[in-house]
Amino acid sequence: MTKAKANPILNTEPHDRAGLAVYAVQPSQSRGRKLKEPEAVGRTPFQRDRDRILHSSAFRRLKGKTQVFVVHEDEDYRTRLTHTLEVSQITRSIARELHLNEDLAEALALAHDLGHSPFGHDGERELTACLAKYKLSFDHNAQSLKVVTFLERSYAAFDGLNLTWETLEGLAKHNGPIACKNMPAYIKEFNKQFDLKLDTYPSLEAQIASLCDDIAYDSHDIYDGLHAGLFTIDDICTTIPFIKDIFKEVKDAYPDLSLYRTIHEGVRRIINAMVNDVVAQTRANLARLNPKSADDIRKAKSMTAAFSPAMTKIEAEIKDFMMPHMYRHYKVLRATGKGRRIIGALFKLYMDSPELFYSEKASLEGKSEKERAFIIADYIASLTDAAATDEYVRFFEAESRI
Repeated sequence: MTKAKANPILNTEPHDRAGLAVYAVQPSQSRGRKLKEPEAVGRTPFQRDRDRILHSSAFRRLKGKTQVFVVHEDEDYRTRLTHTLEVSQITRSIARELHLNEDLAEALALAHDLGHSPFGHDGERELTACLAKYKLSFDHNAQSLKVVTFLERSYAAFDGLNLTWETLEGLAKHNGPIACKNMPAYIKEFNKQFDLKLDTYPSLEAQIASLCDDIAYDSHDIYDGLHAGLFTIDDICTTIPFIKDIFKEVKDAYPDLSLYRTIHEGVRRIINAMVNDVVAQTRANLARLNPKSADDIRKAKSMTAAFSPAMTKIEAEIKDFMMPHMYRHYKVLRATGKGRRIIGALFKLYMDSPELFYSEKASLEGKSEKERAFIIADYIASLTDAAATDEYVRFFEAESRI
C-alpha cells in the first residue's frame, strides 16, 4: 500500500482537529481565559465559547431587535438574530474552505452583534447623542465586548461569559488594529485587565467573520428592500452592472420565474459570487504571505482576508445604492425615527428621575452622573424593540390617557 503524502499546510497534531491549516488558530495553543477554568471534556475551548454565546440572554434578545426594518412590520424581514445566523452560516462555509478553525469563526459570527441597541443603527446614534452631553459615546462593537465580559450575569463564578482570549481578540479588533486615539473607552479599560494586543491584526477567523457580516447584510438587505418595494430590480440593475449581470443570468435560465423566486435566486447568486471572491483573494494573499502560524497572520502588514479589488468596488457600489434607496428611505426613517424618540425619552427619564429606574443587574444609587449615564445606556441597549416600546408606553402614553 502506498503511504499518503503529508500535506505541508495542514496541522495534524493529536491535540488539535485534523485538517486545520497551520495559519488557523489551534485549540491547544489558546491563550486561555481571564479567569482560569478547567477545560471541558469533549469540547474545544472555542466550542465552549460558542455554546456560552448561544445560551446567553443577549443572544436570545437579538430576535426582537431591528436589523433595518422594525421587527413587527413583517415577519419575513430579517431581524438582528436572523442576520447573525446568516453571518454564521457564511462564515463557517468560508472557514471550512480555507481550513480554518470553524468553531472560533462561528463563535465570533454569533457574538458580533450582541451589543446592538434596539431600533438598529438609528438606535445606536440616539444613544451616542444622549451620552454626548456627558462626554461619553456608544459603540456597538465595544458594547459586544462589554456584554460578553461584564454585562451577562448568568454564571456563578464570574460576570460575563469568560470567553477565550482569541474570541475576545476577534470581537475587539475584527476590523484591524485599534489606534489609541480611536479606542472606545470600554475596550481600553478591559485591555488593561486582559491584554488583547490591540496593535496587531486579528486571527484569520475573525477577519473572515467580519467580511461575512458585509456579505450577509449586503445580500439580505437587497432581498428585504426588493421585498418591501423600496426599489425594483430595474433600479438596482441600472446602477450596478454586477447585479445586472446576475439577474440577467437568472432571467435567461428561468424566463418564467415569479418575482419572489427571481429575487431569491438572484440574491443566492450574489452571495455565492461574493463568497467565491473572498476565498480566491484570501488564498492569493496567503500564498504571498506564506504564514506558518496564526501569529504570522496577526503580524502581517494588512488584512489577509479580503475581497478582490473588483469586488471591493462592487461592494462599495452596493452600499452607495442602499443608503438612499433603503437605509435613508422615508419609510425606514419613519419607523426608526420613532425608535430614536423612544430611546431619547427613556434615557432622559431615568437620568432626571433615577428612582424610576429598575434593573436586576445594576443600580443607580450612589452613582455619579457619568456612571448613571453609562448604566442607563447599557440597560437601554439590552432591550428589544418591543420592550423599549412597552416601557415608553407605560411611562408616557399611559400617563397622557389618564
